[in-house]
Amino acid sequence: MASSITIDGASGVAVHRQIYEAWRRGILGGRFVAGDRLPSSRDLAATLGVSRSTVTHAYEQLIAEGYLQALHGAGTFVCRELPERSLRVQGAAGRPSAARRVALSRYAKGLIEDDPVEGARPGHICFSQWGPDPQRFPWSLWRRLLSRQLRHVSRDAFDYAQQVQGYEPLRREIAGYVGRSRAVNCTPSQVIVVNGSQQGLDLCGRLLVERGDRVVVENPGYPGAIRTFRAYGVDLEPVRVDRDGIVCRDLVGGARVAYVTPSHQYPTGVAMSLNRRLELLDWARRGGVVVIEDDYDSEYRYSGAPLPALQGLADDVPVIYCGTFSKVMFPGLRLGYLIVPEALLPIFVRAKRLIDNFTPVLEQMALREFIAAGHLERHVRRMRRLYGARREALIESLNRHFGAGATLFGEAAGMHAYVRIADQAVRDRARRHMVQLRSARSCFLGGEDREDCGDYLFSFASLDERAIREGIRRIARR
Repeated sequence: MASSITIDGASGVAVHRQIYEAWRRGILGGRFVAGDRLPSSRDLAATLGVSRSTVTHAYEQLIAEGYLQALHGAGTFVCRELPERSLRVQGAAGRPSAARRVALSRYAKGLIEDDPVEGARPGHICFSQWGPDPQRFPWSLWRRLLSRQLRHVSRDAFDYAQQVQGYEPLRREIAGYVGRSRAVNCTPSQVIVVNGSQQGLDLCGRLLVERGDRVVVENPGYPGAIRTFRAYGVDLEPVRVDRDGIVCRDLVGGARVAYVTPSHQYPTGVAMSLNRRLELLDWARRGGVVVIEDDYDSEYRYSGAPLPALQGLADDVPVIYCGTFSKVMFPGLRLGYLIVPEALLPIFVRAKRLIDNFTPVLEQMALREFIAAGHLERHVRRMRRLYGARREALIESLNRHFGAGATLFGEAAGMHAYVRIADQAVRDRARRHMVQLRSARSCFLGGEDREDCGDYLFSFASLDERAIREGIRRIARR
């Protein structure tokens, strides 16, 4: 037995640990079996040329962990029941017991049924990844801004207490930016910086609704908002969308909150008309409803200037405006913002403190300079031209290969297109020809099964024109 143990003097591992590992591997590998007697510590020490205390240390560790047992007057033996085997038996015995299973919430069970979010697969043309083109962002400039902030920042900037609502100079820039580009009416004190717009929606769910409250959502609508509100046990009231946005005559009474995407409806891409906006605000005013306006990618509008925000039209209606920089710049920048009515600010700030205390400050400081120096608006103008050309390539390819069999919905805006394709074989051809498509089915409430209707969301922003044309050619190929 002892001849199978070797000591490596050049190893950085302690000698007693080498002896321990050699015995443990031999026992688990079956070389030493239950009941085998080990040499005494004195004999093994003499064989290996080490001190007896070194061997004793290794033996004591193996005994403590249940690999060996020492019998007084008889010696040291390999145990008949090993710790790894006991753990496996206990785990297997515990699995069938319903009493030992973790009970999931209704929200968690709903997540199990969700369509999985699939990443881009190698070699595939991916129309399913919704986001900006990372290759076109000015990374060298962003690195310089981060480095500059890091060199000059004081330690106080990283303190918890003063940064809950967000870096104050950034809040000033955000207020100015949304005022110029979106006609949002706010002061810097109304801006709360959050870790992406999804955290902003979660804050709204925590603070504005109780279990059983009614929340109006667009149908089809944004699955991230739908899942967020469902987590708080609300009753969702789906309201259909037509070419002018949410159909206000279908709005129900007794709702507490309405979640809408008026500037570029998700997923259809339509813009809510001015009459509809005024009608929605009148309904909210009469019913005491809080409106959440999610303005996720309105910067990218290819026919005319971005539409003014709903928030700017509301004087006596509580509208919470939700925006993000992740879609404009890059997804890893988890910086979004809420613009909250003054009366709601204290409770939103307290809730933000409880969730995570504050959003990381260094990126906020770099973003402030990015906006203040005009880099953000220049970047948006460049990307608007680029994405507009890519959208045109998508439309031209759909027309060429599908003709009247493909119907495009929505405005010339955003980073994705909502398309209905009559050809039911498209899905199978996409799988066969390595094209990733995303069904619009998960955006619908009320039991509609749109899988067979051929409704798809084509993300075009992160694909160049050549890849877009090739992807459409593949799914049209017989």
